[in-house]
Amino acid sequence: MKHKIEGFLDLVRQRNGHEPEFLQAVEEVAETVIPYIVQHDIYHGKNILLRMVEPERAVTFRVNWVDDSGEIQVNRGYRIQMNSAIGPYKGGLRFHPSVNMSILKFLAFEQVFKNSLTTLPMGGGKGGSDFDPKGKSDNEIMRFCHAFMSELFRHIGPNTDVPAGDIGVGGREIGFLFGMYKKLRNEFTGVLTGKGMTWGGSLIRPEATGYGTVYFAQKMLQTKGDDIGGKTVTISGSGNVAQYAAEKVIQLGGKVITLSDSSGYIVDNEGINSDKLAFVMDLKNNKRGRISAYIEAYPTAKFFANKRPWNEPCDIALPCATQNELDGNDAKTLLENGCICVSEGANMPSNKEAVSAFLNAKILFAPGKASNAGGVATSGLEMTQNSLRYNWTRDEVDSKLQEIMGNIHDKCIEFGRDDKTGYVDYVKGANIAGFVKVADAMLAQGVV
Repeated sequence: MKHKIEGFLDLVRQRNGHEPEFLQAVEEVAETVIPYIVQHDIYHGKNILLRMVEPERAVTFRVNWVDDSGEIQVNRGYRIQMNSAIGPYKGGLRFHPSVNMSILKFLAFEQVFKNSLTTLPMGGGKGGSDFDPKGKSDNEIMRFCHAFMSELFRHIGPNTDVPAGDIGVGGREIGFLFGMYKKLRNEFTGVLTGKGMTWGGSLIRPEATGYGTVYFAQKMLQTKGDDIGGKTVTISGSGNVAQYAAEKVIQLGGKVITLSDSSGYIVDNEGINSDKLAFVMDLKNNKRGRISAYIEAYPTAKFFANKRPWNEPCDIALPCATQNELDGNDAKTLLENGCICVSEGANMPSNKEAVSAFLNAKILFAPGKASNAGGVATSGLEMTQNSLRYNWTRDEVDSKLQEIMGNIHDKCIEFGRDDKTGYVDYVKGANIAGFVKVADAMLAQGVV
């Protein structure tokens, strides 16, 4: 079996050797899915996984825009359309200087499995640009978004590819992107998700990824007769996912003690309550400030520059910032400090060594493709509401989100439980459950 896995990975490395993030994502899936393929004749000899790791389409384009000083700037734009076997491509747009083909291919590949797990009819894709919104004026961001969409619009549509937001792409950016798409196509359609409530958006969409991450953690804890109430929780990040993960933890009776950004992290051992979280939301969403400002408002808290929050003792860790933010040493520290549950809010935030440490320790560990699927699940619900020209209530959407996260959890148990020990390997369960739905659709549709 090891020879089969290595043979497959060698071929992928030959084709994508300069793309480390993508190779990391593929390796993690291959190690659990290839043994399953070998055991099931229906997939044998069909090269299904090899077809899955190759994007159906990868688009790159130039984005010219004019800054406030009148200078012409040039950025790169991308859209990776990974797999459409079960529905139109669906996945976010990321605006960040680190964006490149490797990162977007890893995100698109993960998205295929994540979208499959939601049970909604959505394929996988991802896109973005190396544009950095930080420090830019609203007018500069508008001009960039309009220029970006003036090329992207050719490749997307409500039944073809439906982008959403991601890092660097929030409600402001979605508004600018949608406005240009509507102008160019001369139609009002649900081509982007994460829209404003007055023009086709869905209640709970901003909260969905963070809420879903916590709902999944709660489901895992319940398998042990436990829950989030009374638990100490460390969270990384302070953007959309981290904010709403913290909000849901607080609502469920947990104690959030950390938040972070690229400058470092704060720890508040008294607990970040609803009022303190409201301060953070205003700081990050409106004032676009740094998390270090928290200690000016709450002097009993501490700020650690250029550090990550995984040294702080906790019961539950929710990495909600970015990929590979939690390494093997961080995982060892978390385990030594008594962490019993890790639920990933970001995409692939734990590197390979960290994941191995969590699985070897047999703690509750949820990979992002399962635990952070709430965002894209609610995007799918937004697409449904757009098709119906109708909006569900907040409670209706939240109820559907909880149901979807529960279904994902059940699928992970179905494919990830060890019958001898009862331990659930959520990584294995998520990979195989996501694979089966897409693979069966690909087999049914033939070699296309």
